[in-house]
Amino acid sequence: MKLVLLAGGLGTRFSEETKKKPKPLIRIGPKPIIWHIMKIYSAHGIKDFIICLGYKGEMIKNTIKKEAKIQNWNIKFVKTGLKTMTGGRIKRIKNFIGKDKFFFMSYGDGLCNVNIKKLISFHLRKKKIATITAIRQPSRFGILKINKSNIVTECREKPLNYINGGFFVLSKAIFSYIKNDNTIFEKDCLTKLSNNRQLASYKHHGFWSCMDTLKEKIYITKLWNQKNCPWKIW
Repeated sequence: MKLVLLAGGLGTRFSEETKKKPKPLIRIGPKPIIWHIMKIYSAHGIKDFIICLGYKGEMIKNTIKKEAKIQNWNIKFVKTGLKTMTGGRIKRIKNFIGKDKFFFMSYGDGLCNVNIKKLISFHLRKKKIATITAIRQPSRFGILKINKSNIVTECREKPLNYINGGFFVLSKAIFSYIKNDNTIFEKDCLTKLSNNRQLASYKHHGFWSCMDTLKEKIYITKLWNQKNCPWKIW
């Protein structure tokens, strides 16, 4: 099987560093975060990668090509456009999936110690078009439930909710859910899959962290420096 990595976004919420380099090349310790993600999959035997390039894509290509020889990775770099949405990027790599019935898909900015082999086994059992790794995270704010008379009927302080943790397994049928470059995978595809009961949820209760902000980068880097890296399964 192959892993498709979405690595073409502008990373506008991380402008402190993305003015000079693409977000997937922001370093955690001595290596860029995209390397850490690839190492997670590689530890489970996945060494065929398709990287969807966009913003400063040549920088990613030049960096990861060097690592490919060291790690014995087989990588296909695909230019998927500067302004292409997430769904559109997936659509553009359709012809590179080959004969595989399924493929993995991850974002270029999230770390997780999910068991990849158990994830694909779950996907095969559920027989759905897509499986999403669901992460239980506390809501940033409390939630109010308000009735039609504008009366608060329930007040929950920072409840736990399941969120999209990335780390997908997608069947080839996913391509029929993607219209063009403007298709947003999260908004358009996942909503349609959910409505059609074609989206399975693999609940992961271990480590997960995204890197959307400088605060999150500092947190992940601290774990690395302390040699307390739950995602480091290699």
